[in-house]
Amino acid sequence: MILVLAALLAAPSDEALIARGFDHFYNLEYPQAIALFERAIDASPHDPNRYNHLAQAVLFQMMFRAGALETEMVTSGNPFLRRPKMEPTPEEQKLFAWAIGQTLSLTSEALAKNPKDTSALYARGVALGFRGTYNFLVRRAWLDALRDITDARKLHNRVAELDPSNVDALMLQGVHDYIVGSLPWQYRMLGFLIGFRGDRERGIRTVQLVAERGRVNRVDAKVLLAAVARRERRPQDAVPILLDLLERYPRNYLLLFELAQMYSDLGRKEDALRTFDRIEELKRSGAPGFVHLPYERIEFARGNLLFWYDEPEAAIAHLRRATAGADRLDPNSAVTSWLRLGQCLDLLGRREEALAAYRSAIQTAPSSDEARLARRWLKRRFDREEKRLLARGEL
Repeated sequence: MILVLAALLAAPSDEALIARGFDHFYNLEYPQAIALFERAIDASPHDPNRYNHLAQAVLFQMMFRAGALETEMVTSGNPFLRRPKMEPTPEEQKLFAWAIGQTLSLTSEALAKNPKDTSALYARGVALGFRGTYNFLVRRAWLDALRDITDARKLHNRVAELDPSNVDALMLQGVHDYIVGSLPWQYRMLGFLIGFRGDRERGIRTVQLVAERGRVNRVDAKVLLAAVARRERRPQDAVPILLDLLERYPRNYLLLFELAQMYSDLGRKEDALRTFDRIEELKRSGAPGFVHLPYERIEFARGNLLFWYDEPEAAIAHLRRATAGADRLDPNSAVTSWLRLGQCLDLLGRREEALAAYRSAIQTAPSSDEARLARRWLKRRFDREEKRLLARGEL
């Protein structure tokens, strides 16, 4: 029996490879996930789903490095059409394009033989969904992105018609309903959106159904629900989801940062600070998944929280430490750290220091939305009225 178990561990089955890959994926360990998904492709090169797994891991590795995986990116003050541009490596671009191309090629062949092949329809829709996300975040081609996601929805609608028991196929419908329902009215008049008016609440209900009954997309649906809960200012809905995800993926430190944000949004300041203490202790102890987390990211989170709780003096100490090591932060956290530092200094009447911080924000990420705001406050002092507008997403 021991020899049999050893053999299984030494040469895991295809499904075990994929399961291990997704364990790494949801714990933010993207290089390990990519390596396992590549091995799964080698084991079964005619399965389009495996190329989708690889494309997903490559895409999320890009997003993670850019700081685009946090719900700060989808709050009501961050419209869907405003995103920082990511900068993938040439190797990532090539690998992502190859994986998507393989899926589209394999599914075209399968659908030519059987137009009702639900597996091929589903895999093709997933690939178009990933390509749409890539077009949106990397190419900044949001019309192409929306077109891809719309085509993906049509494919998954067809899957649901052919196989009503496939709850996972409803995921794209929910996402599409929510995104289109959140767009300004003029964008909904696009020709390829005719017949798709979108419905934010219906989209949320659909994703909730997938989170409860889905097989493949259950975890992704839960992650999305947590992000949507914050965007819709429903942090009380996000907390239990995040706690459940943390039980399954304890090496994912972003989940802890998000939990602290939800506590903060609920007015539970001390719970939020204790969560940051927990993150720091895990970092100090060398806990798996936390070794490479920079201390500056924790300092930024603390400073950001204190900024929103109207404690600019206390926030400055943390933001100074964050900006001192800004080169160790992701671009989103780095530029926001400088911006928050400038805002706190402005609130305390320390204008010259604030101007220097705003200039550093602009230099860190010149084309970012934070740099746009920094330029605004180079011309006029950031005060409490400006902060009120910022909180309401009106800047």
